[in-house]
Amino acid sequence: MGSESFWLLTAGPYTPNSPLAGEERADVAILGGGFAGLSSALHLKEAEPGLKVVVLEQAFVGYGASGRNAGFAMTLFGLTLSLTALRFGRQAAAEAHHYMEQAVDYVGELIARYRIDCDYERPGFLRVATSPAYVRRIQEEVELAHRLGLTGIEWLDAAAVREQVNSPLYRGAWWEPRCALLNPAKYVRGLKRAAEDLGVRIYEGTPVISIERRPNGFHLRTPQGAVWAEKLVFATNAYSHLLPPLRRKQVPAFTYIVLTEPLSADRLEPIGWRNRQGIEDARNLVHYYRLTPDNRLLMGGGDVGVPFGKQMDLDENERVFRELEAYIPRVFPSLRGVRIEHRWGGPVSVTVDMAPAIGFLGDRRAVYTLGCIGHGVALTTMNGQIVRDLILERRTALTDLFFVNRRVIPWPPEPIRFALGHLIRGYMRLEDRILDRGNSPA
Repeated sequence: MGSESFWLLTAGPYTPNSPLAGEERADVAILGGGFAGLSSALHLKEAEPGLKVVVLEQAFVGYGASGRNAGFAMTLFGLTLSLTALRFGRQAAAEAHHYMEQAVDYVGELIARYRIDCDYERPGFLRVATSPAYVRRIQEEVELAHRLGLTGIEWLDAAAVREQVNSPLYRGAWWEPRCALLNPAKYVRGLKRAAEDLGVRIYEGTPVISIERRPNGFHLRTPQGAVWAEKLVFATNAYSHLLPPLRRKQVPAFTYIVLTEPLSADRLEPIGWRNRQGIEDARNLVHYYRLTPDNRLLMGGGDVGVPFGKQMDLDENERVFRELEAYIPRVFPSLRGVRIEHRWGGPVSVTVDMAPAIGFLGDRRAVYTLGCIGHGVALTTMNGQIVRDLILERRTALTDLFFVNRRVIPWPPEPIRFALGHLIRGYMRLEDRILDRGNSPA
């Protein structure tokens, strides 16, 4: 077992593009070859086919969160709907949810338009309550959604949710049909092919060593070459703290996944799960889980890794892997003794207020997008359209959204940042421990 994700290991043969060698000139250079960078490139070329767009990726497309996530395209914007309402107001919370509804739908439209083969299915989403306290938490979220005029969300009682997915821990659930599941590695490679077919130039194995802002644009130096670009997009998300202009806008938090062997019919029969919904629980440090096309159980979440400074080597955490493995038979007793075949981790981008941020950086020649809080499949795909409009300096309904060009609360410098990150994580773990009381077969 290694730390590379199951998706990347099984998505089929892949040969990365050659690194940049020599000098390139571009109208727009994009840093980052994940969902955000490739979606931005794709939408820029759709809007202005004559634009020269270059994507620079330090490793290979999908190396970061885009190749390691659980593959949920869902309507979650920040941490929770209620937290978004508390931070930005009720109208903004409703606006954010409607944006994410469009984002989930748009992923399906984009996959169909470019015929991306990524095991796409749309089975819906359950946020399950596993203790009496989480019943109250989810019911309050559902009630808030209804007060905001949001539709398509309902509360299922324990009997109703267990008819769908049978776990002795389930006491009810938020049900929402608008959620898709996909293979993220296949999806990111599909975005790459679509962007290249439109003329985007993508260089892999090409870290950017330095960035100089000059009167006529940007000079980006790489190990074997350089790019002169009039405009620049920072689509680096969890790696953004490595770049001085973005250093304090977000921090990476590492989340972890374990994946079982393919489950036999005998093991699955007591669970049901015939509709194959994506599932999360209601903890602060959530568990998220789903079935793969070959009926493996993917179990992710739980505790997170908090790095210090520029540290980005927390992809493996034996303690968290063991905790996830132990949680599987708690939620599904028929899976006791199931073999774990893959384990991996990766970083997600976290802002202080747990909400995405996108906007200009310094002036209108540079744009950034970050802060996906682990919900980036639909969000970053849709954000590519906002990046397009900002780069082309178009005022649209998308650029008028409240989280575009918002003031981002800065994280403090190290070592205070590291201490604050652990303090927040510690509080979330403590609250989860308290609210988990009663988290036993009902």
